[in-house]
Amino acid sequence: MKDKQMPKYLQLKQEILSWLHSGQLKPNEQMPSENEIAEQFGMSRQTVRQTFGELEQDGWLFRMQGKGTFVSNPQTQKTQSIQTIGVVTTYISDYIFPLIVRGAEAVLRDKGYRLVLSSTDNDKQKEKECLISMMSQPLSGLIIEPTKSAEGNPNLSYYLSLDYQKIPYIMINERYPEMDCAYVRIDDENGGFLAAEHLIQLGHSRIAGFFKTDDLQGVNRLKGFIRAHHQYQIPLLPEMVIGYSTEEKQTKTHDAAMQLLGQLEDRPTALVCYNDGLAVNLLEVVRKLGLSVPEDLSMVGFDDSALATATEVKLTTLTHPKTEMGVAAADLLIAMIEQKPMNRSPLQRIFVPELVIRSSTRKYN
Repeated sequence: MKDKQMPKYLQLKQEILSWLHSGQLKPNEQMPSENEIAEQFGMSRQTVRQTFGELEQDGWLFRMQGKGTFVSNPQTQKTQSIQTIGVVTTYISDYIFPLIVRGAEAVLRDKGYRLVLSSTDNDKQKEKECLISMMSQPLSGLIIEPTKSAEGNPNLSYYLSLDYQKIPYIMINERYPEMDCAYVRIDDENGGFLAAEHLIQLGHSRIAGFFKTDDLQGVNRLKGFIRAHHQYQIPLLPEMVIGYSTEEKQTKTHDAAMQLLGQLEDRPTALVCYNDGLAVNLLEVVRKLGLSVPEDLSMVGFDDSALATATEVKLTTLTHPKTEMGVAAADLLIAMIEQKPMNRSPLQRIFVPELVIRSSTRKYN
């Protein structure tokens, strides 16, 4: 109950919904009395009664004459005639997710569903708030992009609540390791391997890798990068691997690239970047140091986004089937909602990235 701008009864409603979704209050369990809640939160009994009334109207609570207010069973909570799919993403405006949403929306609209979008801004507390908000309305299902998937899942209780309430959901780009849920993702490890293998086959042996470490996409791309070095028996110096968090993507990567590429001896001859956005940022470092791509340095990105061809350097990169991923996520979710028989358990779709060779890489002499 942190939003002081929100009316008190709505603040209380959000708080009680968090109790329900986290399992703090269970179906058929009696609610604390209006007087007890009023005293706990310093509110009037009228405010509490208004909140209880809304939660009862929404199907979350029910009253028993002379006994009090109780938590409803998920099966008795109200549904709506227009089926709604919630979509929770880390960023709505980045260069990947709008295309994923476009693919999903085309399928869902054709089937009569509407979409409700929400963004966590890659913050786990906001992910919790998004889940609470989504579960406070009748939903047919959810498409969720995990937030910082390599840093644990403090919101596990809310995901378990989705399971308990039998709300179908599917994760995209990655999934939390402990969740045995449907998912659609890319084979990121294979992508990291292909990027490094391409450069090794061009004769590069001093390859620096820049990988995001707070999501599993970056962790798996790094894993593939390391595996390629092992397979081709190319030594990988520790200083050639730069890991960074979301908050460090501008500063740490810039400083590390300046240091590595500014060396007169043993300078990397090639870079593998977590994504195209990072590759474009590091091109600025290359220019500052008076170097050129690919004459002095080969570079590989990831995602085959519009950024890959937006500068004078056309990036070699790995494909990311953005629209197709959205279509696949929507198809799988509809199959779950409509309980269509599927031959995979859990439901899953893994896309294999392909190398797109452009002018940012060349043979090392």
